[in-house]
Amino acid sequence: MAQEAGRREGLDAQALLLAAGLADLAVSTLGSAVGTVRGLLRRSDATELAAQAEQDLVARGRLALDRYAAVPPAHLEILARHALARRSAVDD
Repeated sequence: MAQEAGRREGLDAQALLLAAGLADLAVSTLGSAVGTVRGLLRRSDATELAAQAEQDLVARGRLALDRYAAVPPAHLEILARHALARRSAVDD
């Protein structure tokens, strides 16, 4: 039973260390991102950079919509078109 309690404490300690590590990673990443944004705001071409970023985001959004929103043609519709093409080829 003492062994089970020790294992439980070990898992609790490991979970605490994992949570602390994730929190530290999040804080350092956020700090780095804030520093990057500050550096970008100090640039003289910030307006042009923002316009280019907007164009890139619009293009990326268009690609994402094309990839996920496009409905492929129905399977039976494709088969019907092939059959119709064969019939017209035979009739000619």
